[in-house]
Amino acid sequence: MGVYDQGVMFASEMDGVDPLKGIRQEFYLNDEVIYMDGNSLGLFPKAAEASLLRVLEDYKRMGIDCWTKTNPQLFLYQDHLGALMASLVGASPEEVTIMSNTTLNLHSMIATFYKPSAERFKILVDDLTFPTSRYAIESQLRLKGLAPEEALKEVKSLDGRTLDEDRLIEAMTEDVAIAVFPSVLYRSGQLLDVARLTQTAHERGIIIGFDCCHGVGAVPHEFSKWDVDFAVWCTYKYLNGGPGSNAALYLNKRHFGLHPGLAGWQGYVKDKQFDLLNTFEPVRNAGGWQSGTQNIFSMAPLEGSLELFNRVGVENIREKSLKLTDYLMALIDDKLTGYGFSVGNPREPHRRGGHVALEHSDAVRINQALKDNGVMPDFRAPNVIRLAPIALYTSFTEVFRVVETLVRIMDEKLYENYSSMRGTVA
Repeated sequence: MGVYDQGVMFASEMDGVDPLKGIRQEFYLNDEVIYMDGNSLGLFPKAAEASLLRVLEDYKRMGIDCWTKTNPQLFLYQDHLGALMASLVGASPEEVTIMSNTTLNLHSMIATFYKPSAERFKILVDDLTFPTSRYAIESQLRLKGLAPEEALKEVKSLDGRTLDEDRLIEAMTEDVAIAVFPSVLYRSGQLLDVARLTQTAHERGIIIGFDCCHGVGAVPHEFSKWDVDFAVWCTYKYLNGGPGSNAALYLNKRHFGLHPGLAGWQGYVKDKQFDLLNTFEPVRNAGGWQSGTQNIFSMAPLEGSLELFNRVGVENIREKSLKLTDYLMALIDDKLTGYGFSVGNPREPHRRGGHVALEHSDAVRINQALKDNGVMPDFRAPNVIRLAPIALYTSFTEVFRVVETLVRIMDEKLYENYSSMRGTVA
């Protein structure tokens, strides 16, 4: 008997022994929708609502005094949230700060580290990373008067899904100044060996940083142990900070003596900040890379969410995430391959992140049909339906129901009722 034929009772049994099953009730859930899109925008934790409402109330009561007379102090909120985040990424609290958005944080890091010479002037990237990284890097090259077609070095995927780490390492030649890769590929969910890539880059005199938007909150990281130079990531996906919540930055403490490439008053030494001197003196921690005044209301939900993460533990989250995606892939193999579906992400646990890349030639229409039949996935060109069962709030029963819905959509050809044009937000 195949895993699909064991039916929903098997999934229910797995839910019954799930040690994290009670955490699901700490989120706002829609009973009419199976939410499989937490890798794009996480659901709202009740603790995040509570921290946001507390901050709003502090502002209502105190006005300007909310900056300094609250607990935690809002003027130093980025330090408090950075410390809560640090355990998820294997860093010391002073190495993490909350600021801006992922793209601007990458701009800041490139502006700090990129000092091209005649010998070392190239920035190494891959062709599968989320395009915003490339946009930022090309902008920084142009600001240095360099043509991207000459100074941007790209490693191409051999299969359009994954990256060959040996080829990434082969491209770490003497003309490369900085390498920037994703920790988890946004389309296929491939998890790269960050430790190996970092060690090799440093052996060759290359600064290396990572875009970890699809890793942090789903996969444990050890930035300090691996000696990563820098990392950037958003907080609205697996971390459930809310739409457009402020992003995060990791900076290895070895670099605290550098001058921030994009300096601003919020990065100033705190006991002198309101002296308003014309000579910039940055804080000697990741907070020194803060620029303008932080957006408190976009940070506040993150406090409650991070407290939840620290209570549950990222290792426990990862353990359940792997079980959920293992079960989903087994169901796909057992029931959906006959309909033309395949799994496009790596199978090995150490090589995949938190979502399953379900591939089909008619993915756009099937994705739309799923949305109208009680499942919230998302589509990524050219042929991927991303399904992200989230450890904190997705049940094994829901995973079974997703595949059951896909079977019905294919049997009844419901997808034929939809356009093959994707929506504005895919």
